[in-house]
Amino acid sequence: MSQSVPENARHLVLLGPTASGKSQLAMALAERRLSRGELVELITVDSMQVYRGMNIGTASPTAEEQRRVKHHLVDVVEPYEEFSVAEFTQLAQEALHRIETDGGRAILVGGTGLYLQALVDNLELPGRFPEVAASLEAEPNTAALYQELAELDPDAVLKIEPNNRRRILRALEVTLGSGRRFSEFGPGLDSFPDTPFLLAGLRVERPVLSDRIAQRYEQQMRQGFLGEVQALAANPQGISRTAAQALGYRELLSHLAGESTEEEAVSTAVDRTRQFAIRQIRWFRRDPRITWFDHSGDPGTVLDQLDAFWA
Repeated sequence: MSQSVPENARHLVLLGPTASGKSQLAMALAERRLSRGELVELITVDSMQVYRGMNIGTASPTAEEQRRVKHHLVDVVEPYEEFSVAEFTQLAQEALHRIETDGGRAILVGGTGLYLQALVDNLELPGRFPEVAASLEAEPNTAALYQELAELDPDAVLKIEPNNRRRILRALEVTLGSGRRFSEFGPGLDSFPDTPFLLAGLRVERPVLSDRIAQRYEQQMRQGFLGEVQALAANPQGISRTAAQALGYRELLSHLAGESTEEEAVSTAVDRTRQFAIRQIRWFRRDPRITWFDHSGDPGTVLDQLDAFWA
C-alpha cells in the first residue's frame, strides 16, 4: 500500500473489475464496522443495478443483504427509463448527505468507472438534449458521425475510438445541443485531483477473474436469469436503450428473439464480460490515487488489510 491516506478522508470507495469480489468484501467490511457500533452504509456504484427487475443478471444485493446492511442506489428506476451519470451523481450526493447527517460513513462499491469519477471528482456534467440525440441516432453511419465530431471538436476525438458509437453520439449531442465543445466540460477524465474520498481497488489475477466471470454466469442461469430476461421482454413498456446494454441481458434477449441458442448466448456474454473487465482494469489503473489490494480468488483474504486502511 504505497498511497498516503488523505487526512480528511471520510468515505471509502471500493472499486475494481466485475466479478472481482467487491460486493462480498464491502459487505464483510460494513458488517465488521457495524458490529463495533459504527454507522456504515453502502452506496452501489453500478449503472445497471439501478434498474428494478434486473437483479439476478446484475448481481444486485439480495433482500437479506440489504436487511443486514443498508444499501443506496439499488432498484431506483424502471427498466424502460433512461438513467444518466448526472442522475446518479445527484442521488449519490443526497445519500452521502443523509449518511453524514446521521453521523455515519459510506462504502461506495462498484465498477462503473465514469459514475465513480463523476462523484469522486465532482465533474461538471453536460446536460441532455433529446431532440439532438434522436436526430443523431437516425444516422446509421458511425464513421460519418465520427468525422463530424472531428471537425467540431478535434480534442474530443483524440479520446474516443472510431467505433465507439455511443460515446461519439454523446459527444456530438453535447457539442451541438449546448453550443460548447464536449471536451470543454470540466477538467476531463484524465485529471486526478485531490479528493476527500479514500480509494481502494480490488485486483485479482487475470485467469482467476476469467474463471470467476464464467462461474457467476453459471450460477445466475441456475438462479433464473433467463426468466428475468423473459419478464423484461414481455413488458409492454419495453426496455430503455441504456438498460438494454447490460451485459448478459442483450445476449439473452438475442436468444429469445431466435438469433442464437441459449448456450451460444451465455458463451457470448461470458466473452464480452471478460473483455469488459479488461477495459475496467485499464480505466482504473490510470488513477494514481488508488491503493490496490490483491487476492487470488478469495476477497476475504484482504479484509484485515482493508479494514486497517480505512482508519
